[in-house]
Formats: sequence, structure tokens, C-alpha cells
Amino acid sequence: MIVVNFAKILAFKAYENKNFVCRLLMSIMQDGDTKVHMISYQDCDPILSWKGLSEALQSGHKLSRAEISDTFLYRGADTLLSRSAWIDGIGIAIKCATIFPGNKNFKKPSINGAVNLFDDKTGQLSAIIDFHLVTKWKTAGDSILAAKLLARPNSQNILILGAGTVAHSLRQAYADFFPDAHFSVWNRTFERAEKFAAYFPNTMAVKDLENAISAADIISAATMSSEPLINGKWLQPGQHIDLIGAYRPDMREADDTTLKRSTIFVDSFETTIDHIGELKIPIASNVIKREAVISDFYNIEAFQRSSDSEITLFKNGGGAHLDLMTAHFILQTWLENN
Repeated sequence: MIVVNFAKILAFKAYENKNFVCRLLMSIMQDGDTKVHMISYQDCDPILSWKGLSEALQSGHKLSRAEISDTFLYRGADTLLSRSAWIDGIGIAIKCATIFPGNKNFKKPSINGAVNLFDDKTGQLSAIIDFHLVTKWKTAGDSILAAKLLARPNSQNILILGAGTVAHSLRQAYADFFPDAHFSVWNRTFERAEKFAAYFPNTMAVKDLENAISAADIISAATMSSEPLINGKWLQPGQHIDLIGAYRPDMREADDTTLKRSTIFVDSFETTIDHIGELKIPIASNVIKREAVISDFYNIEAFQRSSDSEITLFKNGGGAHLDLMTAHFILQTWLENN
């Protein structure tokens, strides 16, 4: 565990930016020095569990709805995104992400950031958590909670669309809840799918998307596609569809037929219906009605399938409230193990 005397570090570095540091010192030094837990990816990732996070997310949605706010600042192609959430009973989180596409020229990551977690009772800074750690566990944890509730418990064949960072997290998370399942991975670049499959046991790279979708019990899509990849004509009764990749109003991973054949759920009405093409486009074109989206996690009791033949669909839209719940779970797990 790395615990820093935050006030002393800031005082030592005050010469770098005196006005900023002094203001920050005054804000955190309310009852003397404040201990802030610095939680890195390398130190904390091995001690976290998908089942533990799933329970934390489920419990978090039984509290009052979060107050959330997003702020964007731009400088040319560079972006600063700040996502804030406040849940009474959990606390406050501010997740800052910098997206600098030009970093590839310096052989540095294009996306960087951190999550600041503040105590619910005092408002004091309690932890600074690695951005990538929170994002990994939040994104896959969101989907796995829905799959736990909606997918058939005896699902044996799980197909992952995409072979990137999120797909790796999904492979880990789904294996934790469906330990006897066989995994397939499809990617536009087959070589990347092969590399993915070689990294995990019991995983096969596939080229034929239609056959792979038809054979799967669970289809988890984590691509950057703007055009639908999942054709509703390929679906079979009883499948569960997990859509993650689309995040802009012009992006979709599933076509209209998929939506019309499915019972639809989302993680949050506020972050999906009016903001992501997966639902925004078909609702605007009257392919489906707004009422076709049955529930979000704040009415989690509604997350259940009516029969083994029903096709369920979940849209993972994310949101700052999920970052907060995940960051709080990470801190609690960290404290229990250190």
C-alpha cells in the first residue's frame, strides 16, 4: 500500500505553482493532514474480483440516483473530459481523462487520466485511483452484471466481437461467471483475433461471423463499428446480446431486426437512449418505441428473462455513476487487503 501525506507533498512542490497549491492545501487540510490512498493498476488489479464488483454495482443501484455531470474542453484535436458523480451513501468521484491523439508520435498512450474519490461524509479526498484500472473494471463489470441477470445460466458458447483492451477484460469477466463456457473471438483483422485466442485458454478465433453468431449463447460486442455487425436474421432463441462498443449518436453494432427481436435493457436511461446510436437511431426512425426499453439498473428487479427462448439485449452505455461505484469498490477492496 502506498499512503502519502498529501499536504506535505504539495507543500514541498509549492514552488511549482504557488497559488494553485495553496488553494488546494486549504481545501484538504480541514482537520490536519489528510491521508490519500494512491492506488495503481499494477498493485490493485490482482486483488479485485468480478463477482465482488457485480455485487457492489447491484447494491449501488439500490441507492438514490446519482447526480452526474460531464465537462469537455478542447484544444485542436486534444480533449479533456471530466466526469463527476455524487451518490448519497457512497461519495463523490471526479474522473478526468485526457485524449491526445498525437501521443502516438511520442510512443505514449493517447488516453490518460485519474479518478479522484472523495469521502461521502466529509468531502475530503480519500483516494486517487489509476484511470485505466477504473475503466477496465467498470466497463466489463457493467456488462457482466446484466449477463448474470439476463443470460441463461447454462450458457456454454460465448462470442466476443473485437480483440482490443475491452475484449480482454470481457473474456476475463465472463469466464468468472461462466467457468465451463467455450469462447470464440471475431475481429475484422483475423490476425488480431488469432493473437487474442492464443492469449487465453479455451478460446478460438473465428472468421465466419454469421455462423459464430448463430452458434453463440452470449454475444458480447466491443468494437468501434459505426455500421451494424450483428444481423438479427442470424439470431437464435434464448441468446443474450451485450452491446458495448457504440458510444456516439452515429454508432451501432446491431441492426434494426436485432432490436425488434429482442427484449431490451440498458444500464442507464440517461446515458443511452438520447445519446447513443444503438437506440437513438431506431427510436427516431420508429423502428422501436421508447417504451421497448424495459428497464435500467435502477429498477434491477425487472432484469429477468421471461423464458429460455427469449432473446435479451443489453446496451452498456457507461456513465460517471458507474465510475463512482467501481472506484468505491476498488478502495474498499484495497483497504481490506492492506
